[in-house]
Amino acid sequence: MRTRIPLVLLAVLLLLTGCSAPDRRAGGPITLRFQSLAWQQESVAANKALVNEWNATHPDVRVEYVQGSWDSVHDQLLTSFEGGEAPDVIHDASDDLADFAYGGYLADLTDLLPARLKSDVPQASWDTAAFGHGVYGVPFLQEPRVLIANASWLRAAKVRIPTPEHPWTWPEFRQVAKTLSGPGRYGVAWPLKEPVSATLNLSLSAGGRVFHRAADGKVTVRFTSADAVVPRTVHDQVAVDHSAPASTLGSGGSDTLPGFFGGRYAMVPLGFSYRQQIAQQAPKGFRWQVLPAPAGAAGLTQGVSPQTLSVSADCPHKKEAAAFIDFLLRPKNMVRLALGDWMLPTGTQALKDPALHTEENGWATGTALAARLRPAPAQTVRGYPEWKDKVATPAFQEYYSGAIGLPELRRRLEQDGDLVLSRYQR
Repeated sequence: MRTRIPLVLLAVLLLLTGCSAPDRRAGGPITLRFQSLAWQQESVAANKALVNEWNATHPDVRVEYVQGSWDSVHDQLLTSFEGGEAPDVIHDASDDLADFAYGGYLADLTDLLPARLKSDVPQASWDTAAFGHGVYGVPFLQEPRVLIANASWLRAAKVRIPTPEHPWTWPEFRQVAKTLSGPGRYGVAWPLKEPVSATLNLSLSAGGRVFHRAADGKVTVRFTSADAVVPRTVHDQVAVDHSAPASTLGSGGSDTLPGFFGGRYAMVPLGFSYRQQIAQQAPKGFRWQVLPAPAGAAGLTQGVSPQTLSVSADCPHKKEAAAFIDFLLRPKNMVRLALGDWMLPTGTQALKDPALHTEENGWATGTALAARLRPAPAQTVRGYPEWKDKVATPAFQEYYSGAIGLPELRRRLEQDGDLVLSRYQR
């Protein structure tokens, strides 16, 4: 029969038990939970290897690797924040940070990061994670949109091959797509299952902005002639020139690859990281190359939403969490992460690495675009997710399919969009 423990003794034991949790104050190691969204085999391996290297050299601060998913990260983080169970170090994308930052869920990293890291990442990248007067994430990987092209098809058609120094203009791109088209074959396939970010980010090349912030900080939507250049090009390729199939408008990037390999499409606009799938899946003898996206009045400028590393506001060991982020993003480590994800690093030192300047698999073309990458137009707009889901996505989908015209697209984006954004700016 168990002996009852006096209440006073029980209280003492509970206090002692509470103090025995792993913590530097009790002589044990601190434990940080790092939630990574890496999903490609090479990327997961690179992240786990770096965590192991940290743990081997930092016995007082142990990092626990937690696997997350891009598909559910926003809702999962929101639930964990509200439940007080958020990871200490958070991997996300900069366009997902605004509501978390303004909601007080993320730590301001301004005074936590070392000077080395602050100076290594360009200001344009820092701007993607700056909200109000604070910085709530460290941008470390970025992905320009490029054209993946059937090299044999382009050469057989004798079209001019664009380079970062001499890219196609949007009108030239439209003409080339017409030239490459024929019976049962299309010059380009647009996978626009998620049309908003692709459209807005590419529209920066034409001088588009969409979101306009007034002196009082309030944002309104204005769809100008510059904003219309890219949407009109896509629309006309599908509905007027028939150089792009309507069937891919609701597809994801991976969905277009079988048709690309099968000779149905000459080019596909995709994120830079899709090169990994293409390199792994392309049939033997299939020749492909990476081309820069078309240029407009602002040249090759395009918007990006870099991947970021943040620290939870509830993390009790913010300095240690920031030190771990600094370790992950040392130049050589940043290169390892970039190669694992087939993306570009944001760090200026990492971008100089010879591995990122090879012609193989188009690395050199992508690296040449790094200096022209800017914050995506929606980066700091509160209410953007709702505007995107309820207004912009259906409006662009209907415009690209031919169901509505440009005036109706403009009306929906502006009038319906301002109604949504106004609720977040009262």
